[in-house]
Amino acid sequence: MSIQEALVERRAAELARAFKALGDPVRLRLLSMIASGAGGEVCVCELTPAFDLSQPTISHHLKLLRQAGLIDCERRGTWVYYWLRPDTTDMLAALLARPAEVTG
Repeated sequence: MSIQEALVERRAAELARAFKALGDPVRLRLLSMIASGAGGEVCVCELTPAFDLSQPTISHHLKLLRQAGLIDCERRGTWVYYWLRPDTTDMLAALLARPAEVTG
């Protein structure tokens, strides 16, 4: 999507779900931690200790980020690893980017 294109209704609904998911400080911090993870991914074992929340609560927040299309995950043995979904995060970034000024 270029910056100059208006969003179609379906894409607007998808992006609104992503923005809504990011409206929670815990989920915003989780996304930030995942985005800054070494090698582009983070084990849930590294995320949980950073919060004063129970493991099921962290899992719930991660589930909402997955449902919003912001992250994806894979189970490896007993641990789950998370990474950003660049298709969605790039779309959010493009929507928020200020368009270049048109010179006449």
